[in-house]
Amino acid sequence: MKAAIFGCAGTALSAEERAFFRDADPLGFILFARNVETPDQARRLTEDLRSCVARAEAPVLIDQEGGRVARLRPPHWRKAPPARLLGELYARDPERGLEATRLNSRLLAADVASIGCDVDCLPVLDIAFPETHAAIGDRAYASQPEAVAALGRAAAEGLLAEGVMPVIKHMPGHGRATVDSHNTLPRVGVSRETLERTDFVPFKFLADLPWGMTAHVLYEAIDPAAAFTVSAGGVRDIVRGHIGFDGLLLSDDLSMQALGGTLGERAARALAAGCDIALHCNGRMAEMHDVAANAGPMTAAARHRFEAGRRYLARHRAPLAKADLADSGQKLSALIPEWG
Repeated sequence: MKAAIFGCAGTALSAEERAFFRDADPLGFILFARNVETPDQARRLTEDLRSCVARAEAPVLIDQEGGRVARLRPPHWRKAPPARLLGELYARDPERGLEATRLNSRLLAADVASIGCDVDCLPVLDIAFPETHAAIGDRAYASQPEAVAALGRAAAEGLLAEGVMPVIKHMPGHGRATVDSHNTLPRVGVSRETLERTDFVPFKFLADLPWGMTAHVLYEAIDPAAAFTVSAGGVRDIVRGHIGFDGLLLSDDLSMQALGGTLGERAARALAAGCDIALHCNGRMAEMHDVAANAGPMTAAARHRFEAGRRYLARHRAPLAKADLADSGQKLSALIPEWG
């Protein structure tokens, strides 16, 4: 398996895409709104993607956070609240906030699983600061690291219970970014001591989870020359060291413009820095060829982390029956009547 996850261009695979995925043999795939029209169509697409690599267990990811980051939308799927709303409930009543977050994630997991996706890129563990760019905005649960950690744990538990792998992101914290990393490289100038007391805390509390994703952010106190995704010192000293995360580490989307260089160079740098998987999302064929040519096979350590994640998920899976899921939706509505 190649150390890459790829997107595709549309709602069905072209012959060129099928041939490319067969030859490249990526670990898995990721879906976006452009890939989804109806439940039946989306299920066919996930089945076709897995058939290209002849692996039924090939992960298919999706970003279904709720709020404005939702690839599955009405009328076919539920409209879910943004993280900030759950955080506001938690601030008023922590017990109700955690229950709502857990229920919401169960329902998110049921939606993504219904089309064959088995990884949801959630929870966002970034802290909300006054300067936080709108690219994160209401995707952040709260401004206090302990609250973010508690809500992130509840969200992860809800996904795991329904058999969907969570991904903690954006490691080691995107909340201090004042520009959008889709367009340019954010630079954070606060001290490492401050970062360890704030931004890094939620990731440290959730370091036992099996999958994580990096931030395309440059932290001057960690590595003044490189964005975190491509910083060997950052990955070694912060993710694997201070935070203590030993799960499967994905880069954030390499087709974002924060990193610079060609797509192949970005992939090579991310993997050399210590990311286990190069994530490329936009489905552009020329870029995917460049990433594939520079990614190489998964390392033995990455394979071990992937398999360990599958065992972790199996241990925590406890799905609800359909009737109980419907009841969960009613309970959630009662907990946050201002939503919907």
